[in-house]
Amino acid sequence: MEKIGIIDLGSNTARLVIVNMFADGHYMVVDELKESVRLGQDMDRDGFLKPQRTAETIRTLKMFKRLCDASGVEKIIAVGTAAVRRAKNQRSFLDEIQATCNLRIRVLSEEEEATLVYRGVINSMDIPRGLILEIGGGSTKIVYYNRRNMLNFATLPFGAVTLTDLFAADETPAEAAAHVEEFFTEQLKKLPWLKEVDPETQMIGVGGSFRNLFKISKLIKKYPLDTLHNYHIAVEDFSNTYDMIKVLDVDKRKKIKGLSPARADIMPAAMAIIKAFVSYMGVENFAIGSCGLREGLMINQALPITQEKPISDVLGYSLSTLVKYYECDEKHVEHVVSLSVQLFKQLRVLHKFPRQYLKVLKIAASLHDCGKRMRYYNHQKNSWYVILNSAIYGATHREIVLAAFVACCQKREDVNLAEWQKYKDLVLEEDLDAVKKLGVLLRIAECLDRSRAGLVTGINCDVLGDSVIMKTEVTGDAALEINEATSVNGEFKKAFRKNLEIL
Repeated sequence: MEKIGIIDLGSNTARLVIVNMFADGHYMVVDELKESVRLGQDMDRDGFLKPQRTAETIRTLKMFKRLCDASGVEKIIAVGTAAVRRAKNQRSFLDEIQATCNLRIRVLSEEEEATLVYRGVINSMDIPRGLILEIGGGSTKIVYYNRRNMLNFATLPFGAVTLTDLFAADETPAEAAAHVEEFFTEQLKKLPWLKEVDPETQMIGVGGSFRNLFKISKLIKKYPLDTLHNYHIAVEDFSNTYDMIKVLDVDKRKKIKGLSPARADIMPAAMAIIKAFVSYMGVENFAIGSCGLREGLMINQALPITQEKPISDVLGYSLSTLVKYYECDEKHVEHVVSLSVQLFKQLRVLHKFPRQYLKVLKIAASLHDCGKRMRYYNHQKNSWYVILNSAIYGATHREIVLAAFVACCQKREDVNLAEWQKYKDLVLEEDLDAVKKLGVLLRIAECLDRSRAGLVTGINCDVLGDSVIMKTEVTGDAALEINEATSVNGEFKKAFRKNLEIL
């Protein structure tokens, strides 16, 4: 396993992520550090990076380098974006970093940056048609893709920091926000391809401003999950939050829960960009993605093939990564998933669930053992917690919640109704019955691989009157497996109102 560091030197924030690279194309972030260096501040006056901002950046990069050395990082990939790209004193700035920090910063072109943002999104979200809006400190990127192919992009040479500076002389915060909206809308009109975007396209917000927006929205809505990735916001709700924030002065903004004090001065400009964009494009809701440029770099390192084509199964890749990270028995997991799928399909005449629930079952089956990494006893409760709090890409928040409860109740545990009630705004009324039934199927599947030897290879079910006859295909002595699975008869009868007989 290789450990690498990735440094993203943006116009507003410098970020370091430390990543474990597994040998088989998977990765996991194990540490991160960020500092608001405001490198692009006041650049628009003359095009030069200012000495104070340069000094702050170098101090931060030295700190990053010390953490990388202490963490055993073997390789550092450092990139610079808009502020460095446009700086007239770029060469001297990069040379100073090389001399003082022993770091080589690769300056990304506009196309390289947009492509990396696209790769971060497309390899972490199961959204076939997307319009990405990434708001940086010194630039704003718009990327359109359809059928998982990048079709158009634009990099506008201003972001939250530069637009805040540009309209800083306005008399009130509300006036400044209104001028940012007008200005940004005029820039959008210069991009004719925006009018050709498929109307079914999902808008996806990426970057620090969207992360802060999630935190604010989560507190307002009392949202039960602390999962930013694939969080959806209705434009009406966003507009209400924007109207509240844009009229406040900086000191009052710093007191808003969820809003980083370091971002309080530039947040109205960022939100004005979003407001102009959703109004111009007629967007009714947008998703927030936690993966962008840095994740694009990570996936390129872990799976170089993604530089040619994206991952085809985002959810499968994500689950496989978590199975490896939590050191689950991969063959056992694969077998339990296979048996769970067979049970779901064989018993469809009983449960009549739509295919979406099969996806939930696959997530639960893949991660049902992950809680053992914490403690074996009552590990299903640990698995419930891990599923709820892990970054599972390619799944909606509702699917993640349902999978967590399926994994939790598969060990003779009934659904904890007090916990279930916390997610009432995410789940449907019929989901509770589905969770209980899927939990029983998962328990049977796990029992049928009790020895973890893969002895039960297939299942054939017949529904006869008040009984289900389950015939197993085996490759050896599967007495343990069949005995264990038979013990689930009580839960099966309670859930499906049928007796279970296993042969």
